[in-house]
Amino acid sequence: MTEASTPTSSPQTSGERAHGPSGAINRRGPMREGERIQIMDDRGKLTTITLTAGQEYQTHKGVLPHDLLIGQPEGTVVENSVGIAYQALRPLMKDFVLSMPRGAAVVYPKDAGQIVTMGDIFPGARVVEAGVGSGALSIALLRAIGDEGSLHSFERREEFAEVAQGNIETFFGGAHPAWRLSIGDLAEELGRREEPGSVDRVVLDMLAPWECLDAVAGVLVPGGVVICYVATVTQLSRVAEAMRADGRYTEPDAHETMVRGWHVEGLAVRPDHRMVAHTGFLITARRLADGARRLAPKRRASKSEYTQEDLQAWTPLTLGEREVTDKKARRASRDARHLADRAAQADALARQDPREQTPQD
Repeated sequence: MTEASTPTSSPQTSGERAHGPSGAINRRGPMREGERIQIMDDRGKLTTITLTAGQEYQTHKGVLPHDLLIGQPEGTVVENSVGIAYQALRPLMKDFVLSMPRGAAVVYPKDAGQIVTMGDIFPGARVVEAGVGSGALSIALLRAIGDEGSLHSFERREEFAEVAQGNIETFFGGAHPAWRLSIGDLAEELGRREEPGSVDRVVLDMLAPWECLDAVAGVLVPGGVVICYVATVTQLSRVAEAMRADGRYTEPDAHETMVRGWHVEGLAVRPDHRMVAHTGFLITARRLADGARRLAPKRRASKSEYTQEDLQAWTPLTLGEREVTDKKARRASRDARHLADRAAQADALARQDPREQTPQD
């Protein structure tokens, strides 16, 4: 595999800093041409559109011109050609990541929130991420570390990296100054691209994270956190045992998150019939100081060696990993790039708005 590092941003100029942190200017002010806007009808149906002057949102129940929304404040309610009302708002981050173009499956907002919290991702943190996918988790991490942090993302498939780059630029209105993207295998490239003890947090979203634990231990600072996102119990078991066997990590902690909505209408209060249940497991451990002895509670003797039959249970085919075709990945990449270009247009319009100027010190 050919590895290449792809810098995706340049340092901010003083003019860019005048508008606040990356992406902040796109979260306030009137709705602008090129922005992604979420509209909802009176039945609660949500649709995400990209505002374009002269274009229309058409359904079998009338036409809604985009021009009715451009320049209006968020929360505006307008009517289409047959009188059906629509409420318009900018999508929240959770809405954006579930509606953006995707090559690989996205990390759901419930898991991204847990990763940021349980992984203790702080402003200014130096973070390494492996398995960019469509960029959903990268967006959450960049939001958490801010412009002064550093997120170095690794992705083995270049077409996935292109989708993620487009989605990230769409969300932030342009390239994020804290993001760096490398194409290649983390286990092979991490030690060459990061100095020993230079990384605060590592997030692994991949099929076999146990293969990268040695490389991760080499770059993590003492006390640094590694958090792995895996889909199955067999993966969870193997990565936990690999952490214990390595000896440089604390006792791993594993959990999953399930989110259930509630119907609240007067005295009719009950849980929804559907919920976002299992999407993956999160397992967290911390880097010990060099030479420190790992402390762990005593456990009953149990099987911890893996036979060849066991190893076969963790192949991509057995685990049910769906292959993303090149055609689908290319289409998602084109869609993401188109939306990123439109978002850059909206960002430029926002920076020209005198109401968005921040006084200089």
